[in-house]
Amino acid sequence: MIDRDLSVTEEELHAYVDGELPDDRLQAVTAWLAAHPEQAALVAHWRMQGDAIRAHYGAVASEPVPDRLMLDNIARATDRGRPPLRSLMAMAATVVLAFGIGAGTGWFAHGDAGAKSAAGQGRIVAAGSDKITADALEAYRLYVVEVRHPVEVPGSERAHLRQWLSKRVGEELRIPDLQSIGLKLVGGRLLPGPTGAAAFYMYEGPSGERFTIYCAKAGGPETALRFKNGERDASFTWVDDKVGYVVSGPADRDRLETVAKNVYEQVDKAGVKKG
Repeated sequence: MIDRDLSVTEEELHAYVDGELPDDRLQAVTAWLAAHPEQAALVAHWRMQGDAIRAHYGAVASEPVPDRLMLDNIARATDRGRPPLRSLMAMAATVVLAFGIGAGTGWFAHGDAGAKSAAGQGRIVAAGSDKITADALEAYRLYVVEVRHPVEVPGSERAHLRQWLSKRVGEELRIPDLQSIGLKLVGGRLLPGPTGAAAFYMYEGPSGERFTIYCAKAGGPETALRFKNGERDASFTWVDDKVGYVVSGPADRDRLETVAKNVYEQVDKAGVKKG
């Protein structure tokens, strides 16, 4: 729960996730999240759940309303007698679904205590590459804009960062050296992942562009590089030796592919074994 004595309330965080926060509060909430990484991670989790809901059911919201559910038709049925029970149940289901797809996704995520409890006890459903990609892009969007607190551990503590995140994720991880392509390690942080803990590294180029690497255990088979393009950002995802990797950055495929291939070459099985 959010401490009510603080300047940002839980309701404001849900409004922030749903894109309904007033402009005069947006900057304050963004600054507050930058100073509270645990709550920022929670907000990222809510956003990822909202994206998952829209990905699975978003098409339903754009479908035309069936004639049997049109209010005029229901009203005529009512005039003739008691409305058919099936129509009322279908209408209720449509309203509930539309609410869940829209601005209510933040509150839907809020009610996920049971799933979090199961995850905490180890009853976790293995995550595929699509889920890992969605989580990674959400983390990228949340932290890439931060100026003062983009990471928990600075890049100057690379050895500690690698040891800490490898232990928490449960796999031996590499932190790629990308200086040959003009990217400096800003640092990293621990994030909640789809199957437990996730590692998150951030890099920055000479012109200020940022790229991130997200690593989490994956339950799916090994995959080659897969590209996902968005309006302002994009990612390359692959699964190698039970670990899913996602390289995210600005929507410049050529540049992002160069970064991803460099990361891929350094974190393949042989590379991990070499340490």
